[in-house]
Amino acid sequence: MTGLNIALIGYGKMGKTIEKIAKQRGHKIGLIIDIDQANNIGDLDSSLDVAIEFTRPEAAVENLSHCIRKQVPVVSGTTGWLDHFDEIKRLCLDKKSALFYASNYSIGVNIFFAVNQYLAKIMNSFPDYEPTINEIHHTQKLDAPSGTAITLGEGILKNIDRKNRWKNEPSEINSELEIISERIDDDPGTHIITYDSEVDYIKISHHAKSRQGFGLGAVMAAEWLVGKSGCFGMEDMLKIN
Repeated sequence: MTGLNIALIGYGKMGKTIEKIAKQRGHKIGLIIDIDQANNIGDLDSSLDVAIEFTRPEAAVENLSHCIRKQVPVVSGTTGWLDHFDEIKRLCLDKKSALFYASNYSIGVNIFFAVNQYLAKIMNSFPDYEPTINEIHHTQKLDAPSGTAITLGEGILKNIDRKNRWKNEPSEINSELEIISERIDDDPGTHIITYDSEVDYIKISHHAKSRQGFGLGAVMAAEWLVGKSGCFGMEDMLKIN
C-alpha cells in the first residue's frame, strides 16, 4: 500500500503509539490535533487520506462529525460516547463518508470477543453458573466500565436469556450482569470473565502487555478503511463473525 497521509486527533500516549507504528509502516502524519498543539479540528482538509481519533468522550462526537462532513474517513477508538452512535452513523451514511469504530483495536481482544460469545451460548443452558466481568485499566482511563467490558457484556446479554442488563457494581439481582471496574497504575487493559458455580468455576481472560496491540490495530483499520464508504468495525475487517 502507498503511504497514507494521516491526521491524528488526540496525541496522548495512544496517539504517540499510533504515530510511531504508522511511520514504521510507511505512512506520514500530516496533521496532529491536540490540546497542546496549535492545530484544531478545522484544519482538516482533503489532503488527508484518513484520520485516527483517540480523545475524550465529550469531544468525540464533534470530532467525528467534522471528519465525516469533510469527507475524511475516520477511525475512532474513543469510548464513552455511544449514546450518540446512531446520529453519527446516520450522518456518515447521509454524507457517504466512512467511519470505523471499535471499543478495542487489539486483534487478540477481538478474537476474545468471539470466544466470549461462543462460551455464552454454551452457558445459556447451565443456569447454575453465574457470569461476572472484571476489568482493570490504568488510572488515566476516565470511563468505567471500559468500552471493551461493555462489548463483552453485550455479547453475554445477547446469548444468555437469564441476563437482561449489566450493572457497573456488585448486584444481588439475578437478571443483572456484574461488571466490576478497577483502576491501578500502568495496566494497559485486563478483562476477565468468570462463570462461577457451587462446585467449580470457568474463567477466560485477556491481558494486554502494552498499547502496541491497540495502536497496530488502529493503523491497520485506517489502511483498510481508505476507499470505502459506510460504517464498519473490527468484525468487518477481521471477518471473525
